[in-house]
Amino acid sequence: MAQCVQSVQEFIQDSFVPLVAALCSEEAERLTRKNNLGFSELVKPFCRLTSEVHMRDPNNQLHVIKNLKIAVNNIITHSPQPGGIRKLLNDVVSVSQPAEGLVTNVITAGDYDLNISATTPWFESYRESFLQSMPASDHEFLNHYVACMLVVSSGEPEPVEQFLKLSQEQHRIQHSSEYAYPKWFIPNTLKYYVLLHDVSAGEEQRADSVYEEMKQRYGTQGCYLLKINSRGSNRGADEQIPDPWSQYLQKNSIQNQESYDDGPYTVISNKNADHLISDGLDNDIQVDGLSNNFKAHPLQLDHLSDTSSSFDGTDYIKTTSSLHESKKTSSGTPHGACLTLTDHDRIRQFIQEFTFRGLLPHIEKTIRQLNDQLISRKGLSRSLFSATKKWFSGSKVPEKSINELKNTSGLLYPPEAPELQIRKMADLCFLVQHYELAYSCYHTAKKDFLNDQAMLYAAGALEMAAVSAFLQPGAPRPYPAHYMDTAIQTYRDICKNMVLAERCVLLSAEILKSQSKYSDAAALLIRLTSEDSDLRSALLLEQAAHCFINMKSPMVRKFAFHMILAGHRYSKAGQKKHALRCYCQAMQVYKGKGWSLAEDHINFTIGRQSFTLRQLDNAVSAFRHILINDSKQPAAQQGTFLREYLYVYKNVTQLSPDGPLPQLPLPYINNSATRVFFGHDRRPAEGEKQAATHISLDQEYDCESSHQWKELEEQVVAVVNKGIIPSNFQPTQYCLNSYSDNSKFPLAVVEEPVTVEVAFRNPLKVPLLLTDLSLLWKFQPKDFSAKHNGATKELACGNDMIGAEVIAEFLINSEETKMARLKLFPHQTGELHILGVVYNLGTIQGTMMLDGIDPSIGLQAGKLVYNGMSVRGRQDLEIQGPRLNNTKEEKTSIKYGPDRRLDPIITEEMPLLEVFFINFPTGLLCGEIRKAYVEFVNVSKCPLTALKVVSKHPEFFTFGGNTAVLTPLSPSASENCSAYKTVVTDSTSVCTALMSSASSVNFGLGTGSQPEVIHVPLPDSVLLPGASIQLPMWLHGPDEEGVHEINFLFYYESIKKHSKMCHRVLRHTAVICTSRSLNVRATVCRSNALEDEGKGDNMLVFVDVENINTSEAGVKEFHIVQVSSNSKHWKLQKAVNLSEDKDYKLASRERGKLCFKAVRCKNSGGSVCDLQNYTFADIVFGNEQIISSASPCADFFFRSLSSKLKRTHAQSNMFQGAAKQSFDEAVRLIQKCSEVDLNIVVLWKAYVVEDNKQLILEGQHHVVLHTVGKEAFSFPQKQVILILFSPNGSSCTHPPHSHLHPSLCLVPVTLLLSNCSEADVDVIIDLRHKTTSPEALEIHGSFTWLGQTQYKLQLKSQEVYSLQLKACFVRTGVYNLGTHRVFAKLADQVTLFETSQQNSMPALIIISNI
Repeated sequence: MAQCVQSVQEFIQDSFVPLVAALCSEEAERLTRKNNLGFSELVKPFCRLTSEVHMRDPNNQLHVIKNLKIAVNNIITHSPQPGGIRKLLNDVVSVSQPAEGLVTNVITAGDYDLNISATTPWFESYRESFLQSMPASDHEFLNHYVACMLVVSSGEPEPVEQFLKLSQEQHRIQHSSEYAYPKWFIPNTLKYYVLLHDVSAGEEQRADSVYEEMKQRYGTQGCYLLKINSRGSNRGADEQIPDPWSQYLQKNSIQNQESYDDGPYTVISNKNADHLISDGLDNDIQVDGLSNNFKAHPLQLDHLSDTSSSFDGTDYIKTTSSLHESKKTSSGTPHGACLTLTDHDRIRQFIQEFTFRGLLPHIEKTIRQLNDQLISRKGLSRSLFSATKKWFSGSKVPEKSINELKNTSGLLYPPEAPELQIRKMADLCFLVQHYELAYSCYHTAKKDFLNDQAMLYAAGALEMAAVSAFLQPGAPRPYPAHYMDTAIQTYRDICKNMVLAERCVLLSAEILKSQSKYSDAAALLIRLTSEDSDLRSALLLEQAAHCFINMKSPMVRKFAFHMILAGHRYSKAGQKKHALRCYCQAMQVYKGKGWSLAEDHINFTIGRQSFTLRQLDNAVSAFRHILINDSKQPAAQQGTFLREYLYVYKNVTQLSPDGPLPQLPLPYINNSATRVFFGHDRRPAEGEKQAATHISLDQEYDCESSHQWKELEEQVVAVVNKGIIPSNFQPTQYCLNSYSDNSKFPLAVVEEPVTVEVAFRNPLKVPLLLTDLSLLWKFQPKDFSAKHNGATKELACGNDMIGAEVIAEFLINSEETKMARLKLFPHQTGELHILGVVYNLGTIQGTMMLDGIDPSIGLQAGKLVYNGMSVRGRQDLEIQGPRLNNTKEEKTSIKYGPDRRLDPIITEEMPLLEVFFINFPTGLLCGEIRKAYVEFVNVSKCPLTALKVVSKHPEFFTFGGNTAVLTPLSPSASENCSAYKTVVTDSTSVCTALMSSASSVNFGLGTGSQPEVIHVPLPDSVLLPGASIQLPMWLHGPDEEGVHEINFLFYYESIKKHSKMCHRVLRHTAVICTSRSLNVRATVCRSNALEDEGKGDNMLVFVDVENINTSEAGVKEFHIVQVSSNSKHWKLQKAVNLSEDKDYKLASRERGKLCFKAVRCKNSGGSVCDLQNYTFADIVFGNEQIISSASPCADFFFRSLSSKLKRTHAQSNMFQGAAKQSFDEAVRLIQKCSEVDLNIVVLWKAYVVEDNKQLILEGQHHVVLHTVGKEAFSFPQKQVILILFSPNGSSCTHPPHSHLHPSLCLVPVTLLLSNCSEADVDVIIDLRHKTTSPEALEIHGSFTWLGQTQYKLQLKSQEVYSLQLKACFVRTGVYNLGTHRVFAKLADQVTLFETSQQNSMPALIIISNI
């Protein structure tokens, strides 16, 4: 039980006090009414004695009475009505609520920290009022009147006669049979005569004379002169006199019977019906049979019945409010206005005189008389004084069946019965705190009652015997709790009197609590809960809960469970505030412990009760908790919760329609998943037109891809700004999400939409319908074009500045995550802040959910059915930025950076480019050339300029050369629609090179240029608003097969420079699937031919072409139509050993070998030669020459060359750590000797059958020959190839052989040595055989060199030297003359080692017989 203001002894003593009746004349009542008080109310605050009182017991022993209190009541001649008592108790509990600053008791038990009210004043008020309002019964005398005050005013004409009238009236009330109420203790009731004198208005002498007459007539101990009203009513209010009456008058007394008649209060619904009081003796009122036997469990959330029960407490609410009004009116008029502090003392003295001289002597005398009567009776003295002994002797009354006991429960004793006299004496002793004697009497009476089977009397005696035993000073015996248990059971089960049983429980529970027997007290309290009184059950269950929490080891969950039960019963009793309080206290235990269903029930009930009490904020909060937790309720229950929530919210918003929009809990918004997109949606493809992919909300974020786009943009910005990226450069981000860099304010363009994608999630099993969904924003207009921004001013939000898109209906199905895309259209520059979303939250009719079928099936837009319940509210978008982790302070604390994706800056108007690709292929052969068209459209109102495109794969596409001469026209008239620029050739030029030249500058590859950044050749470099232009674009299939993603970034600017946004970009990702075509390998070797002797500038180029196409693309065969070379130093001169059939075909898996002679360009040695000028040589195998120095052939050659050189440079950088830094210029000079830098372009046509039509595809492959003797490939090799160098070479020539002797053949051989370097070289020629393998021995082991076997020479720069040798053969066969070894070193470098030179190729000779 909760803590109480009084101790248990004080509580019991104040519960049973001597009752004194008051009978006043009308004049006396008028005098007291001057103070807004009746006589009994006037003396009530002074009815507790401030000093000890003494009296003697029947054995003449002095007995001390401490802290005695008496009760003075007006005589009411009819018993209180049960309805009035119920009404009183309900009101008492209703008005007693926790104070604002109520002391809370913080209890820590395990994981729980509970704030619980330490006291329960409503329970104490109920208990006090309950005990005071108990009707008098004939089986006990505790609430019978012991004395009667007769009060007459001194201002009456004949006061003494008035006393006689009152005395006669009292006698008639007590002894006449027409009055059964009130009850009187003994027939000879003490009459005390009080003369009331008004000091301010009456004559004091007359009052004194009347009082003297009274003393002569009634004795000095039987009368009293009470003087009051010393202060006139006209005195000022400046004197502050305390008001001791207010605390008593707030509790409506049951004696004011006229306000508690049965009139309007008997009509109470079954649900709230309390017990009707019956004492089982002197009336026939039965217990109310209208009990609350509801079949539903108390914790069941029955929304059907609860809708009607929400207002069951209207009677109580109405009466409570009327009670509050009466409180206000009564507290508005002061009490005791005519009384001074002296009058207070007089009243206090009057009560003491009455008690000392009148009441206690009368009680003492009555006790003696009763004792004498009992002793004089035969056998009673023995029974009385040996009661205790017999009680413990073990003698038991034979038990009877319960039916027999029921039959005898109505036994009545006559008033003069000796058993009642014992009980009367016991009650008198108890009232004057003589508990030992009282216990003896109760014990004796109990035995007599049990012998007679008078169970009601026996239960009363047992009850008071237990209380007397507890209150005996010095605790001579333990508290007999079993007495109380028996009494309670008898009252409840046999006598059917719940009022007396309740009194027993209240007394016993308080006693057990004082002994810290909380478990027993809780069991006792719970045992009396029943369906006949919800209020009583609620109070007892609440006290039982307090017992559980106050145990030595608090039982927290039992506390919470019984608090829930108490709250339920409070609710049924109409005590909504107390019900709410109980549920809130229990919620502390269930919250966050995973008991979701219990938590839902509690929150639902808290919401209901709060709404009934018009605590709408609390109601909204409670229902919100139900909805935002991951509910495990079935769909129907969740639908009920949601409807209740909407109903409550609607009431809240109706109270303040102009207030701020409330925060709605549903649906959930994943703030971090919010994405913001700037710009228009991408246009769909139209026929052959394919729009640039750009970026959209439908694309998934790719970190690697995003980084690539950023690099491309930085690259083009650096080119535009002459190699420097500006410090204020901010990468363009069209789509912001949780992965993007949101630390800076994003830029949006005026008149272009800002799309916000909000991720909604419906956690419920019922669909949610959002209507009129739009964004909530704030805008600050600013003029960024002005040099000095003016003061920022916030204007009212209107559509003239920002237009907002509204989604009429947005349905989110059960447990669905759905994205909503909301747009804003800024019409003015400034700072935009997107705050959240605003919408109407509602549900669709529940009948649409059939067996789990998605309700959206079959629903058309605008056809959804409302259930009439929706509420408008908002949800804020609050995005937490990334956690900072840079500095030490940030690492040791938790700090988050800003996330500004929802705060875009609206900049001035900018051009807007749209790009369309026409006839853009999705599949190509490796190396295939295809012509497509690109359409550029300016859809804005501003002209755009400086259009560029940047890509990591510039070798994939070209817009043509810088000059119109180099770019072929649109080949609409050409038969094969060739993408190349072609010229018809004559037959004489077959296999002979056709020369042309071109500069790489013309193809965007000048010195210091970035090949990845390509200028788009717009006419006049400007695209006007609304204009469009189509440009040809040639595509070159990548050399590797597979799927290729090629990124294009189009860069453009506005003609007018802006402070915020300098440029814009447009992205496009082309996906090309390439299939295998040709594989080209090439090798360059120094020629052994003696043509152009003295120069040594001949080289042989071997080209190996293989058809590796697997015919999956329908390719029948490839035709090699032309082989071209381009180099700054070398050129192809002619084809060697070509077959007469000039048509060079390759079917599937066929391989062809071509050999070409290459010579040095004539101007290669000139110093005036332009370093960027390339010589092109075309060897044509057909009748149509492709101009390889024009677009697109030259474009793709130069770009391929650039990318391959870039790759080679990257590879050499990988190995530069392995190279020794000791190489100097001379060594690099040697390295250059074997470099040729000859590039081969193989052009081909392929015949493809598609849809029964033959198509001709064109293409080209590039091979870059860097080094003599090193094989090069048209496709990138997976393994890394180390580049070896060969500084110079030797060639060996020989004439036809001749035999000089039958067994010998001497052959003259010329060894041609060519110094390819720019320095003088010392050369050693060693002709001695040194074989390393048996194969080599077999080839040249049978011949020998004649003459000198070693030569030492020095060759000047670029010198060619002929050395004459002789070889001797002894037998026929094939011999390799290349067995000599050549060593070379720089002439001026002594320390360098000699380098062995490799022959350019084998020199074979055939020796045959003649």
